[in-house]
Amino acid sequence: MPILNANPSLVYVGRFAPSPSGPLHFGSLVAALGSYLQARKLQGKWLVRIEDIDPPREISGASAHILDTLEQHHLYWDDTPVYQSQRTALYQEKINELVAQGLTFFCHCTRAQLASLAAKKLCPCADNVLSADDAAVRFKNSADIVSFYDLVQQQVNRVVSDTQAQFAIKRKDGLFAYQLAVVVDDIAQGISEVVRGADLLHATFYQLALYKAFGAQPPRFAHLPLVLSANGAKLSKQNHALAIDNQQVTQNLFNAMEFLGLMPPQSLAKAAPEDMLNWAINAWDLSAVPRKIACNDNRIKALYSI
Repeated sequence: MPILNANPSLVYVGRFAPSPSGPLHFGSLVAALGSYLQARKLQGKWLVRIEDIDPPREISGASAHILDTLEQHHLYWDDTPVYQSQRTALYQEKINELVAQGLTFFCHCTRAQLASLAAKKLCPCADNVLSADDAAVRFKNSADIVSFYDLVQQQVNRVVSDTQAQFAIKRKDGLFAYQLAVVVDDIAQGISEVVRGADLLHATFYQLALYKAFGAQPPRFAHLPLVLSANGAKLSKQNHALAIDNQQVTQNLFNAMEFLGLMPPQSLAKAAPEDMLNWAINAWDLSAVPRKIACNDNRIKALYSI
């Protein structure tokens, strides 16, 4: 197992970056708690970033509700939360850098057309000078990154069927794509380690390609196991997962700690949240987190899914 913070002179910076498409559910709390504990264990900073760059998917008031839920669970962040909706000028600046390197092209293809392409093959738009009207901006990915080491999942190999030759960095509707924004922000905020859910495991390959294009050192990655809903799907806002009950803070934290591989004593079940978190920070060991990408816990399902 690699040393998590090999150079103690470097400041550890982690983050939790939810999208305001709904209130936090138990899977979100697991991701928030895991990233929080890792940052506090390594005596680093823990930042919160609201990834609000997709207005059609956003729910009014969700950003404030997310921050309130974190505070109710005593997951206090460092510095002022960053909102991606306020950083569009920076995203466009970084796209311009990629354009100057000849690493982008305008694309009018549908998802079905892109899915039909052979691996490593660029779509026909890459060879044509097309109008920017109603076009996506796509990144020409020549990095060919086939594997990376994850601090939880260990060696991760790219899925052969993944289309890696190009991916959108700005959508046809003019909105900036997640893959671009997350990399630009992690670089700008000096994120040294990304602790997040395993649903984003294979998105890491796209992001590593952008780090390389920007000439930036990528952070370490640790992808936590996912929480399954009662029907076996990932617990998510899209699957109508129940919102975290802020009246059950102690129980929520206790359950999230257990899910992450900690074994809190029953005496903590009635402790104050700050005492629970102090215990968890001392006991935290990222290497003890279950590797299984989708943990199946019937008790958790009964409490937190519909």
